[in-house]
Amino acid sequence: MTQGGAARRTVLGAAVLAAGGAVTGLSAGPATASETVVASDASDARHGGGYRDLPFPLVIGHRGACGYRPEHTLGSYQLALDLGADVIEQDLVPTKDGHLVCRHENEIGGTTDVAEHPEFASRRTTKSIDGVPVTGWFTEDFTLAELKTLRAKERIPAVRQRNTLYDGRWDIPTFEEVLRWADREGKRRGKRVWLHVETKHPSYFRTLGLGLEEPLAKLLRRYGRDGRTAPLFLQSFEPSSIQRLSRLVSAPRVVLLSTAGTRPWDFEQAKDPRTVADLVKPEGLKWIAGFAQGIGPTMDLIIPRDAAGRLATPTTLVKDAHAQGLVLHPYTARNENTFLPAEYRRGTDPAAYGDAFGAFRTYFEQGIDGIFTDNADTGLLAAEAFRPGRGR
Repeated sequence: MTQGGAARRTVLGAAVLAAGGAVTGLSAGPATASETVVASDASDARHGGGYRDLPFPLVIGHRGACGYRPEHTLGSYQLALDLGADVIEQDLVPTKDGHLVCRHENEIGGTTDVAEHPEFASRRTTKSIDGVPVTGWFTEDFTLAELKTLRAKERIPAVRQRNTLYDGRWDIPTFEEVLRWADREGKRRGKRVWLHVETKHPSYFRTLGLGLEEPLAKLLRRYGRDGRTAPLFLQSFEPSSIQRLSRLVSAPRVVLLSTAGTRPWDFEQAKDPRTVADLVKPEGLKWIAGFAQGIGPTMDLIIPRDAAGRLATPTTLVKDAHAQGLVLHPYTARNENTFLPAEYRRGTDPAAYGDAFGAFRTYFEQGIDGIFTDNADTGLLAAEAFRPGRGR
């Protein structure tokens, strides 16, 4: 990495904690326009806030190390940490009795053995989740005790057949169990374990009386991860969830961004006409910077793919986001051909590994601040050339 890149990393490290201090009079979200985001004191950033202690660019263990273990299990999180991931991701959904558990979706038919439990057969149903009909079994219909009778399994066995070896080895972890695990590992390793925590479908769950933000904030306060220098990022595809969290805790916050033509579900509900394409424009990024410290865009927002699946001309998103003091944590880098841009695929087997290092290098060259990946070991090797003192 160049010396200039290292200098930019220092500036952005301060910005991720200082950005909250620039908020004055911004809307707290399309559904709560009368509320005002609480401003943050930027002094922590000037004294070396927590984010500045992390490597650059970051390698974020997406759902743990789900390229090698069933996702969102303690086994997946542990392996990601053992492989060296800088940050470990959790997605949170609630149980019927209000506990937060780690699942990518509230529908658990594809990630657990619930279909093999005849006592739960009658709970299979169809629901509308963010406007999309989904059929299966849902965490909000189970108590925590009931969920704990289930075992996790590989979500995409056709692509990751080797991961099926670990089907049934782990249960569904609660977020509190993850916090305890992170504390234990932090003490054992002599350094803090960083987490990247997403609220899933927050508006949907709020309509059920199962709001995510308040119990999440309560847990973060209990485990000392609620401050500006907390070893944790908070993330959501719904900006209003990030705004709500900004009034509850001061940990760094990231707004996730899907494909350009889509709208966040809270925007849909509030009849806010803006799309992701609007949010990645300078004025949209300025709005996000009023209550968040970063964005997590899909990688196609940074480098689009053409009709053949090859990478096209990069956008100006990285430059535009950095101009607003926002860090970028795009998603998701994976090793298998089926997920790679066409020019980095090798052979015809979609489950075989392609030139993942080439793909990582291309995205790191754009100046991103971190990346979500299912394969932390691959990401770390690729990131070495872009870290201070290593050269390119």
